[in-house]
Amino acid sequence: MTASTTSPITMIDLFSGCGGFTEGFRSFRPSPAASSPFRPVAAVEFNIAAASTYAANFGDWAGGTDHVFCGDIVEWNPSGPQAEADIILGGPPCQGFSGLGKEDPSDPRNQLWREYLRVVNAVKPKIFILENVDRFLNKSAEYQTFSAMAKPGGELSDYHLEPGVLNAADYGVAQKRMRTIVIGTRRDLPAMRHPEPTHRESPPGTIPGVNENAAWVPVSTVFSQTFTTPTTTELPEKECKPLGVLMPGEFRTDELHIGRNPTELSLARYASIRRGGNRHDIPPYLSTESWIRHRSGSGDVMGRLRWNEPSVTIRTEFFKPEKGRYLHPWANRPITHYEAALIQGFPRDFLWCGSKIEIARQIGNAVPVALARALARQVFLHLDGENTL
Repeated sequence: MTASTTSPITMIDLFSGCGGFTEGFRSFRPSPAASSPFRPVAAVEFNIAAASTYAANFGDWAGGTDHVFCGDIVEWNPSGPQAEADIILGGPPCQGFSGLGKEDPSDPRNQLWREYLRVVNAVKPKIFILENVDRFLNKSAEYQTFSAMAKPGGELSDYHLEPGVLNAADYGVAQKRMRTIVIGTRRDLPAMRHPEPTHRESPPGTIPGVNENAAWVPVSTVFSQTFTTPTTTELPEKECKPLGVLMPGEFRTDELHIGRNPTELSLARYASIRRGGNRHDIPPYLSTESWIRHRSGSGDVMGRLRWNEPSVTIRTEFFKPEKGRYLHPWANRPITHYEAALIQGFPRDFLWCGSKIEIARQIGNAVPVALARALARQVFLHLDGENTL
């Protein structure tokens, strides 16, 4: 497969979620007038709300929703065009590795990368890209097992592995999000490397336009689009069934600007926090004993996002400022679903299915779109023979 052919580069998205990975590949253009050179032939997702979001957005592009399998990956086997896909993408669930969780080595979700490997061995794609939290590479025995399989005689011996931890902010995402990205290249092809960063943190005194790379994208680019105070706490009354199961939706990203109903105590706490500040700004009579006692750590709890910097990692409960630095840079409220989706890089016309909680999970679990697009560009150039080690 080369870029000079008219056939699309076919791809499978495993543990697809709402489709952040796929959206990055769809939005990649080799040239301004070109269309995406990629086409999905399969997506596998256990959660019906996330799978419905995927189907709503990519069904037309793929020629229908039949390629979307909603169910346990253990029960899915590639067939037809799926069995000959050029690339496989996917981020097996990371809760068993995340530093926010219990980091339980016996968590059954830790083993789901083995199902990813099963599909890779069945399809033998030219390239696969596995995404996970940074701790999967740095602090998990599971990755050591995974990488050992690429040695002679192992289940992955047909592949060269290129592991690394990438910061989404280095690729134009308005978010500092560290992710493990393992690239596997079939050994009959030159090994593919990670994409070079396109953005970097600008030190004080840097002259714009002089840097080799552009500066990190600050959250001001998002919040300058969403000055309006949310007027509702509820999603519009809509129903859809992209996969035959009735659920709320389809909602455009710009319909997700929904607020919450904070208590008077919460509002007073928000108002006491300066720009760029956090729980340490809250006066004792409004604070909690544990917040007053706990003076160490990152200080992100009840923190405001910093206007001139990328955001912290957008997680699944970004609407709860007690979970992290999720207060608006200056308004006395948490960020909205709309703002979180924009920080993740989703376009305004992306369609969402599910409840408020389900959509929040989809947003927080997604691969940032611009990071996925950088990987798409790398794959395209590599298969065209222009970007080899």
